[in-house]
Amino acid sequence: MPIEPKNLALQVCSILKEKKALDVEILDVHNLTTLTDYFVVASGSSESQVNAIYEELEHKLSEKGITALHKDGAGSSRWIVLDYGCVIVHIFHKKEREFYNFERLWADAELIAIDNI
Repeated sequence: MPIEPKNLALQVCSILKEKKALDVEILDVHNLTTLTDYFVVASGSSESQVNAIYEELEHKLSEKGITALHKDGAGSSRWIVLDYGCVIVHIFHKKEREFYNFERLWADAELIAIDNI
């Protein structure tokens, strides 16, 4: 049975937080774009942390039978994007996230509370 998009986004956040990702957020963009329902955004403080977060997320989701439809940036470890269809995950190096100011680009998105996961 397919996983509901919001539940997938919450599971992704949980994995990211377990791996000590910084500033983890879920943006509900389903009313703003046809690309996806949710963006999950997180940061790492170094290239090695960004890569470790990415590898852990892929590993944990693959154990559940969930694989990315597309991924980009894994070689650079500065901005990695994983497309799970209804959820797109952006894992930034802290400096790239500050530079691109991703949340400003999607300022009209609803921010989903994740405090208790």
